[in-house]
Amino acid sequence: MDVGPTLTTVMLVSIVLLVLVVLGLLLHRRRSRRGFLSVTDQATYETLHTASVAARHFADGFTDNGCERAAPYLQAMLATPALAICDTGSVIVWEGEGGHHLPSVMDQAEPVLTSGHTLVLGPDTVTCTSTECPVRAAVIAPICVEGRVLGALAAYGPSVTPGLARAVEELAGWVTTQVELVELSHERTRAMEAELRALRAQISPHFIYNSLAAIASFVRTDPERARELLLEFADFTRYALRREDAFTTMSEELHNVERYLVLEQARFGERLGITLKIAPEVLPVRLPYLTIQPLVENAVRHGLAPKEGPGTVTLVAIDHGTEAEFAVDDDGVGAHPESIRKILDGQTRSDSIGLGNVDARLRQVYGEERGLVVDTAPGAGMRVSFRVPKYSPALEEPA
Repeated sequence: MDVGPTLTTVMLVSIVLLVLVVLGLLLHRRRSRRGFLSVTDQATYETLHTASVAARHFADGFTDNGCERAAPYLQAMLATPALAICDTGSVIVWEGEGGHHLPSVMDQAEPVLTSGHTLVLGPDTVTCTSTECPVRAAVIAPICVEGRVLGALAAYGPSVTPGLARAVEELAGWVTTQVELVELSHERTRAMEAELRALRAQISPHFIYNSLAAIASFVRTDPERARELLLEFADFTRYALRREDAFTTMSEELHNVERYLVLEQARFGERLGITLKIAPEVLPVRLPYLTIQPLVENAVRHGLAPKEGPGTVTLVAIDHGTEAEFAVDDDGVGAHPESIRKILDGQTRSDSIGLGNVDARLRQVYGEERGLVVDTAPGAGMRVSFRVPKYSPALEEPA
C-alpha cells in the first residue's frame, strides 16, 4: 500500500530546510563572540537547539496547543519583536510586543492563505499610531501540506530585510515539514491497521474448518487430545484476532506459530515435519504483529499440502548483532519466481495470504529495502526471509 513519500525522505528534507533556516538567520542577525565559540558557531548551536525544542510541540501536528507552545521558540529563532501563527479561520497565537496589532492579522494574512505565497508588508499596510511600538512591517509565509494551506507564520518588526524574508519563508517550510512528518506517521499507522484488518479477514476459512474437523475427530477416540487441541485453537484465534498493539515480540509470534503447527499436525499427522532453529538473542526483538505465522501458513498450505509424501517446515531466527534475520523454509512444491514477484508487487491477487501482506507491512515500518526475500523454483521448495534491526524507533510504544 502506497502511503506517499517515505518518512526517511521527509526527514532528509526537514534537515535541509533546517540548514537553510540557520543560514538565513545567520544573515539576519549577528551576535558577539562567547567563550570559545565563534559568532557563526554560537548562532548555529542556538538555532539548532531552539529548533529541536520547537519541533517537540508539533508532535501532534498543526494544533492550537502545539502552535502556542512553539511560538516563543520560533520568535527566538527569528529574533523579531513579534510573531503570529494563524490557521485558515483565526489567529492561534500572538507572541511578543505590539499585541494591539492582533485584530489585523487575519486581514493581512488572507492573501497568503488564499494564494499560498509569501507576502511582505510595509508601514503603509502595517500601520501604528504608537511611537513606542516596534511593529511597522511584516513577512507572512504559508504553512502548506500536500497542496493544502493549513495556516501562516507571520513575523513582525520595524522593517523587513531580504535575510529576514528568506528566514521566515524557510522557517514556515520547516514547520510544514514537521507537520508532514506527523501526518505521514498517522498515514502509515492507518495503512498498517488496514493491512492487519485485511490479514485477519483472510485467515484461512479452510484452516478454521479443518482445525475444527480435526478436533472433532478426536472427541470420541481421545477426548483429552481433543480438549488440548480446542484450547490451542482458542488461544490461536484470540491472538490472531486481537485488536491491541500492532507490534509484538518474536517470542509471542513463536508461541502463536507453535499453536498453529500443533493444529496442522493434528490434521496432517506424520506428513508434516517441523524444525525450529531459534537464537535466544532474538526472542525479545519487537516486530509487526502477525509477521511469522502467515509465512508458516503459506509454507504449509501452498508448499507441503500439495506435495506427495511428507515434508518439513523449518523456522530459523538468526542473531546478527544489531540485526535479526528470520526465515521460513519448506521442501514443498515451490513456485515460479515470476509469479511470486507479481504477488509482492501487488500485480496479481493470490490466496497466498502471507507474502504480499507481510511484505507491505515490513516496508511500511522499516523502509523499502526491508521487505521479504523469496527464493523458490518449481519443485525446489521455498525460502522466505527478512532481516530487520533489533531496535527501531518506529516500534516504540506511544507515550
